[in-house]
Amino acid sequence: MLLNKEHTTSQICGLVANLLIKKRWMLATAESCTGGLMAAACTDLAGSSVWFERGFVSYANAAKTELLGVAPTLIEAHGAVSEPVARAMASGALAHSHAQVALAVTGVAGPAGGSPGKPVGTVWFAWATPSGLSSAVQHFAGDRAAVRQASVRYALDGLLQIINREETSCGS
Repeated sequence: MLLNKEHTTSQICGLVANLLIKKRWMLATAESCTGGLMAAACTDLAGSSVWFERGFVSYANAAKTELLGVAPTLIEAHGAVSEPVARAMASGALAHSHAQVALAVTGVAGPAGGSPGKPVGTVWFAWATPSGLSSAVQHFAGDRAAVRQASVRYALDGLLQIINREETSCGS
């Protein structure tokens, strides 16, 4: 997925909003390393209650389990920053909401917490839509704030691209 460089995060969010409104879909977010920044970006837009259903901030592993139903064994086996956990978070956000679309993010924002296999800046994303579940990993440079902001932008841009692909393939 390529970042939409010509638009700001707010503009990308507006494009996502327009598509969700058109499809009469609601969005739920499941966030770890972004700590609610995605939900904040969405609700910064006036009228977001039409398309933004809820946000889950599941920073601790126990919260991922309690709020989203992520199996503790999945976290133990793969770590909180992993594709299986990101996918389980997105699926859990759908299962524990009234939304039709969900996006999830889990990563290492830094400055500490990284490892050789998962250095600071490693972020896993997952998107759940009526047509399925997709995921991706990114490695962002910069300080904690930069990693978190890049994560929000990437997650929203990814959702925009996925919904656009669904629009094109369904011929709607």
